[in-house]
Amino acid sequence: MQPSIDACVFIVDDDAGVREALAWLLRTRRLPSQLFGGADAFQRMVEADALPNQPCCLLLDVRMPGISGLALFDWLVMRGLHAAMPVIFLTGHADVPTAVDAVKRGAFDFCEKPFSDNALVDRIEQALALSAAVASARKETTLLRNRLAELTERERDVMRLVVEGQPNKLIADSLDISVRTVEVHRARVFDKMQAKSAVELANMLRKT
Repeated sequence: MQPSIDACVFIVDDDAGVREALAWLLRTRRLPSQLFGGADAFQRMVEADALPNQPCCLLLDVRMPGISGLALFDWLVMRGLHAAMPVIFLTGHADVPTAVDAVKRGAFDFCEKPFSDNALVDRIEQALALSAAVASARKETTLLRNRLAELTERERDVMRLVVEGQPNKLIADSLDISVRTVEVHRARVFDKMQAKSAVELANMLRKT
């Protein structure tokens, strides 16, 4: 992924110097950031439904006063937010085992302090690329579900048999309707779902 002003990197660290240094590093790569001095402030922002629609990721310190980085991560996991907003832990040597465990539970990665600027930015860009992919997949799933909701019950019946590979004659026999009626419903299914073939339709249904 190329650096983009359409992305956002959240930085949650109680050390103001670290926050500002990271923000400066990201600015040199044309990556906007939002800074938070603690997990509670970031949590309030999320609870207010103020997350951006563009790709984003979270740089999260492990140890902080109040709500720890690990506790915030667990909170995000419970809400299913860690996939669309990949989490990169910033950790000291003593916290590496904790960070490794968090990665096993769904964190994107961890960077041990002091970290390499280039390596960190590379991982951030990869996290943003993942965020964009997850958002795109979710958008596609929502679109497909909306299309499915427009189908009538009979159209759904026909679609199910079409996807199974049954020819119109067998579909007509199974549903006790005429072949012509099957053809009409089939055409409407393909039109509403914006599919060009039974294979494409089957692939769509697997995404819903």
